[in-house]
Amino acid sequence: MTNEQDIPIDIHLNKLLDWLVSRRICPSDWQKNVLVVRQNINNAIQDMPAVDEIANLLAGTYINYFHCLRIVELLKETESSTKNIFGQYSSQRMKDWVEIVKLYEKDNIYLAEAAQLLVRNIMYELPSLKRQLTKCKQLQDESAKKELDYAKNEHAMRENYAASCKQIGIEGKNVKKELLSLLDELPEALGSVAVSSKKLAPVRNYYVSFLKFTLNRDVENTCLPVLKHIIEKGNTTTFEWRTGEPPDVVEVTTPVIPLDVESGSTEAPDDQIDFGDFGAPSESGDDRSSSSPNGDFVHVDREECKLDNGDQIDFGDSDINWDITVETPGITVLETPSENEGGKVARGSDALSVLENESTRNSFYNDILELEAFLQQRILEAEAITNDVLSSSFFHNAPSTLQMQSVENIREMLNLVTDISSQLMSTKLKHLYLIKGCSRYVDRLVDSLKSKLETAERMVECQKAVKVKYQEAIAEQNSLEPKIKMIVEKTKILLSQVEKDISKRY
Repeated sequence: MTNEQDIPIDIHLNKLLDWLVSRRICPSDWQKNVLVVRQNINNAIQDMPAVDEIANLLAGTYINYFHCLRIVELLKETESSTKNIFGQYSSQRMKDWVEIVKLYEKDNIYLAEAAQLLVRNIMYELPSLKRQLTKCKQLQDESAKKELDYAKNEHAMRENYAASCKQIGIEGKNVKKELLSLLDELPEALGSVAVSSKKLAPVRNYYVSFLKFTLNRDVENTCLPVLKHIIEKGNTTTFEWRTGEPPDVVEVTTPVIPLDVESGSTEAPDDQIDFGDFGAPSESGDDRSSSSPNGDFVHVDREECKLDNGDQIDFGDSDINWDITVETPGITVLETPSENEGGKVARGSDALSVLENESTRNSFYNDILELEAFLQQRILEAEAITNDVLSSSFFHNAPSTLQMQSVENIREMLNLVTDISSQLMSTKLKHLYLIKGCSRYVDRLVDSLKSKLETAERMVECQKAVKVKYQEAIAEQNSLEPKIKMIVEKTKILLSQVEKDISKRY
């Protein structure tokens, strides 16, 4: 038969304090007595001997009754010299700690305090510290992942910046200066497109023959007119395209863009006046023609300026009109000069080449797209013509130039057309068209490119911030782990001490 003293007492930890009070082991008002004990402990620890074990007991933990017992045992050794013949200690240290032990043992308030400390450590303190530790580890994982993501984004933005610069054709060191310098390459690039377009002569002839056969009328002059002009005469001026004759004088007006390359601004300062090139000598030394600061071309014939002896200047009968006339800025009406007025002068948009002029360039691109769509449709029809009796009979009377074209030949024609289209509408040339047409576009393009680098720099700053959080989380983890370990060890010791104390009572 089992001895009753060997039967374990099962007490839930969260009900331990209530169990002690209900069994009248501890009074219900034990807390007011503990306050007196805590005050005595705070006073007693101010004067303690330099003993390592005592220092360990007092450091980093809540001092309880069992600590006080151990301190008294240690003081018996350090204060042995103060013991009198009656076995009592005259040391004030010993008296203070003995008094504390007696106050603890009165009404067993040390058990109530120990029970409360166990509940606080196990139910609240340790779970809270473990949650903080888990949060630190989670923060480390998130920080490492974010740092990797930020690094990837930074690399992607820098690659995107490099790819964008490569598409435009610049290095990306001084973006604005490089963009403006690209304008010098535009005529050469468009000239290359015009030279390549000459290869489309047989393709256009094929298209013209097809239209002439199907429509039964001559479309030589109306079919793809801009492409025809480029093939026959090259990238001439718009004046020659419009009139059919080359100009005697081409006045090229270069827009003056006040430029601050370093600051990246294309806006002219409001407090500065542009006086132009008045008084500047001509580089060529030829006085017959010059350009004024406002872009107007001046043509002077020296022979016409000579006056015969006896000739006088006729100022006419009209008086000077001193009335001020306000003209609408930005609108200029140009008349084609006649031969009597000094020859054919191409100015304004007429002075631009066909491919530089936005209007004629769009017409040229439309011709290319029309030719491309025609060839794509012809490929579909040619592939299905073997099964189409009606189409076969329709093209039976077609010219040999139409009948002899195989699908492979048409595909080769289509490749030539798409190649011209790709050259004309490449990313680099698109940007150059916009830069030439609008000075503000340079600023917008620079801002667009710089925003990629700014985003990359923000990613670098985010990486630094995440690294700081990662290091802080590691430091907090390093401080929490030993603290949790110490509380667990102290709690286990206190739990065993309480179990032994309660077991002695039954």
